[in-house]
Amino acid sequence: MTDAALRTPASPRLAKTLLALFVAIWIALAVSPWYRQDWALENVLVLVAVPALAWGWRRMPLTGLSYICLFVFGVLHEIGAHYTYAEVPYDAWFQRHLGFSLDQALGLERNSFDRLVHFLYGLLVTPACIELLDRVAPPRGIWRYVMPVSFIMSHSLLFEMFEWLAASVFGGDLGQAYLGTQGDVWDAQKDMLMATLGSLLAVAVLGPLGWLSPRR
Repeated sequence: MTDAALRTPASPRLAKTLLALFVAIWIALAVSPWYRQDWALENVLVLVAVPALAWGWRRMPLTGLSYICLFVFGVLHEIGAHYTYAEVPYDAWFQRHLGFSLDQALGLERNSFDRLVHFLYGLLVTPACIELLDRVAPPRGIWRYVMPVSFIMSHSLLFEMFEWLAASVFGGDLGQAYLGTQGDVWDAQKDMLMATLGSLLAVAVLGPLGWLSPRR
């Protein structure tokens, strides 16, 4: 794919198709979630982000790549919200359909779906962050590589603070389900690290493709 193709704004057809698919998946996963109150908390930011993206499509449309990445991340987040992140049965799926335990094969001692999604947050949201920065405050030189990663790191920090605040307010089983620390006292720091690594990988891949070059 050429640099020009990567930077072309998404067509109305693609944007509307992704939105319709996401709404359909959202509705399907909203039916009988494992923990309704946790599902509601997990969807607070979704109910802000999706309308904002739809509103911004005419005023500041993103590329097809950014919208596809955001769509994939959104679907994964809704899976986590449906089961609660700490209980997504991915390992049971591997054992049932592929005949082995992924956790055992990788030496994992906890449900790691949340770690994966934090990593993919950095990887999949970075393209949109690059575009947003280019529109509102275009960085120069090496800052074109540094600022998107820093932007993702700041989001991760804010989200962990939001989690802490929500857990403090609601407490009990709901607070624990929303935090999903699974007994790891360093859970927040590890989640932020995973998002940072995902963003660094995105920048490392997109840089050679010309995505981080100044827009003409």
